[in-house]
Amino acid sequence: MSTPNHQNLTTAEAKKILNKFNCLDIAPILKPSEKVLTRKALVLITNLSDYQILGICADTAEEGILAMRTYSHAFGYEVPSDLATPEGPVYIKLNGKNGLCYLDSYAGHHRGVLVSCQSYDEGGINEMYGHLPLDLFV
Repeated sequence: MSTPNHQNLTTAEAKKILNKFNCLDIAPILKPSEKVLTRKALVLITNLSDYQILGICADTAEEGILAMRTYSHAFGYEVPSDLATPEGPVYIKLNGKNGLCYLDSYAGHHRGVLVSCQSYDEGGINEMYGHLPLDLFV
C-alpha cells in the first residue's frame, strides 16, 4: 500500500487504500508503513462522514474491547465501561451516533473491525470498510 503523497492524502487516495479491505476477508497483518497509511486514510474518511458504526469480531472480549476503545478514541467517541466479558470469540457493535453498544458471543470465523461510515446527506460518505486489523490504532 503506497501512495505518491502519503503526507496529505486525497479522498480518492484514501478510498483506494480502504477499498482493499473487502469486508469478506479476515483482517490482514499490515507492515508498519501500511498501518500508518491505513490509519490516515480511515481517519480522513471518517472525518468526512457524520458518524460511524463499528462491528468488531475478536477472539476474546478483552481483545474486542481494546479494539473498540482504540478505534473509538481515534474517532472521538466515548465507549461504555460496563460490558460483559463472555468466554471465547465475541462480536461487538458500537453505534457512534447514539453510543449504543452490543457485545455477545460470536461463532463466526471473521476477525477484525468493520467500519461503516454514515452520512446524513445522500451524496456523503456511506461506505463500509473492513475487516481492518484489531490493532490498527494500538
